[in-house]
Amino acid sequence: MSGPVLEMTLTIPPEQAGLRLDQALAALLPDYSRSRLKAWIESGEIRVDGAPRRPKDKVLGGESIELAATLPEDTRAEAQPIPLALVHEDRHLFVVDKPAGLVVHPGAGNPDSTLQNALLALDPGLASLPRAGIVHRLDKDTSGLLVVARTLPAHTALVRMLGEREVRREYEAICRGVMTAGGTVDAPIDRHPTDRVRMAVREGGREAVTHYRVIRRFRAHTHVRVQLETGRTHQIRVHLAHAGYPIVGDKVYGGRLLLPKGATESLRDALREFPRQALHAARLAFDHPVTGKPLECQSPLPTDMRELLEALARDEAWA
Repeated sequence: MSGPVLEMTLTIPPEQAGLRLDQALAALLPDYSRSRLKAWIESGEIRVDGAPRRPKDKVLGGESIELAATLPEDTRAEAQPIPLALVHEDRHLFVVDKPAGLVVHPGAGNPDSTLQNALLALDPGLASLPRAGIVHRLDKDTSGLLVVARTLPAHTALVRMLGEREVRREYEAICRGVMTAGGTVDAPIDRHPTDRVRMAVREGGREAVTHYRVIRRFRAHTHVRVQLETGRTHQIRVHLAHAGYPIVGDKVYGGRLLLPKGATESLRDALREFPRQALHAARLAFDHPVTGKPLECQSPLPTDMRELLEALARDEAWA
């Protein structure tokens, strides 16, 4: 079943010179699969400087990309009445405050009961949009804010805005180790060479830039504010671990549990029992994709992270 026509104009950035056309488009339009982009190129629904091209053709940078493609209706996910906390709602978009533990998309091991299922129950019209209007992701165990498009114009604009870094995304995290100061991690990310469920800093990977600054230092931990320039899979978790400050509770990138020497029993218990990576998407700021008006949404730290910070503060006072 066909959905609406997606129309978009993009420019290939200079740093993508030398890439195949399908590779360059996959970086610019991460919400669409490589196979779908390839099909659009081959069918002529994507044109370069007004002319058809092949997926393997190299780009020079600066080319104008014109996309006019019919979107299939997404019938894979079923609507399920799962309660959602909405921070903002209008006819063009939702901003959802996602709890930790809620998977964003159905997939292997999580066929339903996801954010996408919940959104389809909230607004059945989202079935006509890719991934029910979800234009960026949060890991299952990361809490916080997600923007969801409800109309094709909003979806088209938000995809472009994310690609051009016009959406400001700010997180809070609790890390292992004491940072002396904030900083920036500018290191490319790609799939881990041997473990396909993990990401890793790898030469030749996709550009990834993460800024972080200290909110508060504790005896063996740091509460930080993190700002994303790019949005690669597991980016904050990978980058902070790469910098030597893995996120508390991160079972994939954090290594084995380390308890600070001389820690109070309450802190030891809090660290042992913390159920997830201590990462929260706290702020989203962008110009509304249709009206152009500035929009800023915030989400307070969830209870589990607040309680962990309180345990860290008590431990510091006791020492």
